[in-house]
Amino acid sequence: MTRILGISAYYHDSAACLLEDGRPVAALQEERFSRTKHDSQFPRQAIDACLDIAGCQIEDLDYVVFYEKPFSKFERLLETYLDHSPAGLRSYLKAMPLWLKDKLWIKDKLRRSLEFSGPLLFGDHHESHAASAFYPSPFKSAAIYTVDGVGEWTTTSLGRGEDNRIELNQEIRFPHSLGLLYSSFTYYLGFKVNSGEYKLMGLAPYGSPVYADQIRDELINIQDDGAFELNPSYFNYEVGLEMASQQFCELFGGPPRKPSEPLTTKQKDIAASIQKVTEEVVLRTARHLHRETGEVNLCMAGGVALNCVANGRVIRETPFERIWVQPASGDAGGSLGAALAVWHRYLENPRPLEDNVCDFQAGSLLGTEYSESAIEDFLKEASAVFTKPPEKELLAETAECLSQGGVVGWYQGRMEFGPRALGNRSILADARQPHMLDSVNLRIKYRESFRPFAPAVLEEDMSEYFELSHPSPYMLLVAQVRADQRGRIPAVTHVDGSARIQTVDRERNPRFHALLAAFKARTGCSVVLNTSFNVRGEPIVESPAQAYRCFMRTGMDLLVLGPFVLRKAEQPTGL
Repeated sequence: MTRILGISAYYHDSAACLLEDGRPVAALQEERFSRTKHDSQFPRQAIDACLDIAGCQIEDLDYVVFYEKPFSKFERLLETYLDHSPAGLRSYLKAMPLWLKDKLWIKDKLRRSLEFSGPLLFGDHHESHAASAFYPSPFKSAAIYTVDGVGEWTTTSLGRGEDNRIELNQEIRFPHSLGLLYSSFTYYLGFKVNSGEYKLMGLAPYGSPVYADQIRDELINIQDDGAFELNPSYFNYEVGLEMASQQFCELFGGPPRKPSEPLTTKQKDIAASIQKVTEEVVLRTARHLHRETGEVNLCMAGGVALNCVANGRVIRETPFERIWVQPASGDAGGSLGAALAVWHRYLENPRPLEDNVCDFQAGSLLGTEYSESAIEDFLKEASAVFTKPPEKELLAETAECLSQGGVVGWYQGRMEFGPRALGNRSILADARQPHMLDSVNLRIKYRESFRPFAPAVLEEDMSEYFELSHPSPYMLLVAQVRADQRGRIPAVTHVDGSARIQTVDRERNPRFHALLAAFKARTGCSVVLNTSFNVRGEPIVESPAQAYRCFMRTGMDLLVLGPFVLRKAEQPTGL
């Protein structure tokens, strides 16, 4: 057996992945253990968890691979600072200590931290993204589109994959970056860069894209094939400590919004405008890629590939017939892609393609799992009050609680890899009840009221509720709710009539599928509101203890921890 450990770290969303003979057996983000959202530190705890899941030790590893080339990234930073000297001095002085302490010595750090003496390899950032997109996909061949802020130099790459081969033959290079353009608006609208982009996307439907022409005229020059250049005078991310320049602020009539300030109509319009321009770039690029490759399948990764509104338009408005987006499209997924690239490209192993296989990501359920006895031991230690009903009764009780307006913490099996809770670390509510949107946002999640929630729907019923004919198992496609169904599932229908959909099938998650089926049997509706099991500012829960604390400190009514059911009203107070 060949074991390959993939690692991503030191920018954001550090993670580790372990392959056995090319099959991902574990993949985890460090934030789930450190409890620091988007943690960028060396993923020591995630690595240990991977080894524990696989039942092996460091000495059992055959290869360790890092997801990018640190010296190439350092070269970019130095060249950028020198090109703009002395303007970049402040940013340079802030960045250099971390580089000189850690980032330049990653090879030595990996050796020391892991006590690993075997082959240590380094991938290319966008090749790692491309590998994470293509190799787990169900396609024998496909076009590949990776797009993010920046790797070493590349910000967008285009190519094609076939069998176990990947070729990337077109790219856009720093400082021209769709991801950094979007993040500049994230910053300007008062959200946190590298985490608040979801908020900008959720805010956009509340506005009108009245600034789109201004963005096209001043900030970005877009070609018919999707290639683009940014006007550097409007941005400060090359050498400054802020994303947007003073000229950017003057163009939009004022300084960046402070996070504590209320959102204005103008700011909603700005969000709508940059979202529209981003979608235009993605659509033009996708059409160009189809013309270049002739492929009917498309694979995507990189942070911008998490823009599920743009993804939904790609499948509806381009010639591509099928799309597969890496569920952990950001830097965390680079750990998986780097490991897969070693297995398929470096070691030249074939892909195990089979007919009628949904993909090779295992539902992205690649994280930790706690045994029934471990959960029960914790519950007893916490003096929690719980029952263990038969499976059919557990599903019926959960469905009944949902149908009566209860909010359920649903903690099952292995934790998800990537930013989305897909039915194993989820908070669930009844999508039919209009007040659930505000109730879960304010009473459970403690987050902004404008942010929408995703519907989870039985895959076999998706076309009944949504204008969607393509499965969306990883919550990465947005489509319109059918006009005649919007009043039926208002809690998951966004202000523009859209929804970020998760289709649930028996193969990937049989227990979550069974719960939705039980809810349908009780209510006639196979859609529930699904959001991640956490509160604002915290990562998704990893352990039963974290799930119980979140349950007790929020307005959830029922917690289903594996086979155990806990009712809030029966729990001891004082936690």
